[in-house]
Amino acid sequence: MILSTHYYLETQALTLMLCTSIAIKKNDIIVSKSRQFDERTGQLMKVLVETYISEGIPVGSKSLLEHSGLKVSSATIRNIMSDLEKMGLIHAPHTSAGRVPTVKGYRIFVDSLLSVRQPDQLLLNELITNIKDKDEQNKILENVSETLSDMTKMAGLVVLPKKELIALTQIEFIPLSNNRILAVLVQSDNEIQNRIIQLEHNYSAAELQQMSNYLNSVLIGKSIKEVCQTLLKKMDNTRQKMDNMMRRAIHMATYAFAENDTAHDDFMISGETNLMQYDDIASMDKMRQLFEAFHEKQHILSLLNHVSDADGVQLFIGDESAYEPLDNCTIVAAPYQIEGQTMGVLGVIGPTRMAYDKVIPIVDLTAKLLTSALNHEN
Repeated sequence: MILSTHYYLETQALTLMLCTSIAIKKNDIIVSKSRQFDERTGQLMKVLVETYISEGIPVGSKSLLEHSGLKVSSATIRNIMSDLEKMGLIHAPHTSAGRVPTVKGYRIFVDSLLSVRQPDQLLLNELITNIKDKDEQNKILENVSETLSDMTKMAGLVVLPKKELIALTQIEFIPLSNNRILAVLVQSDNEIQNRIIQLEHNYSAAELQQMSNYLNSVLIGKSIKEVCQTLLKKMDNTRQKMDNMMRRAIHMATYAFAENDTAHDDFMISGETNLMQYDDIASMDKMRQLFEAFHEKQHILSLLNHVSDADGVQLFIGDESAYEPLDNCTIVAAPYQIEGQTMGVLGVIGPTRMAYDKVIPIVDLTAKLLTSALNHEN
């Protein structure tokens, strides 16, 4: 029995929610306690970051003592905060008596101290609804980008599949009038491309079917890049060995695939204006730089390419991106795959002061559900 995509995704979602923390642990988002400090210091560091993320104001020793629940003196709290500051994990902004995490502090928090929260059922249902409809691949990716933005109240993005990695699953030629044919290209990302080709001669439906059968036998399963290379090789090296039908088939296929090898990576982004609500990045100058980075795209795509080479959720916190417009931002991203091959990346961009415990599992689960949906359809 073939499961409906919606029921299949519901089943996958329940399974993945149970395994999300394990998957994150395997990808070093949650690791064992840092050996840079003892358990009490780690607990205070965790509470300080969580309090700052929640309240958005520098955390003082009195507030830290209240939130931590530890039975220690105020002097002990101040000494520990002083040690954390010397380690470069927290700092005092301006003349405030309170402390806020540094980029290094956020990294220690995420890698060593974070406890993630599973998405609630409403968010899960919204995610499933926006992944289940696979009629148009670009539409589902756009929906995923918008859903990530809606769930996190940040900017959601999806890197489109790399065209050179997408495989051909079927090619058909359909006769039209006036010596024209319709070339139908079906790809492994469920995208269907239709190309009208003008020919010098008229071919019957039977002849076109014979050409399609030949091309399907030699091209199916190859990536688009491999298809183009195969066509060029056959045209150059086996011209004398081909019969008329084979030559005509190769000739028409080169027209059908002429536009594919010029395709390039790109990404969809939704909810950029959500970022204007965060004080850390809401200044006119910072927003201008950030929106220019979204428009220019190259540097962000370069960062996300690193994610495509890794497993699971990856983070670039603040200046870890080595790209000034993102110095006050965090990128949380994960790859999605078809048949074990990474096809693209999805994630969110938000302030460094984000709810990591909520955002990380949302991104992780979204990537896994999209991967499951794409493979289920294939």
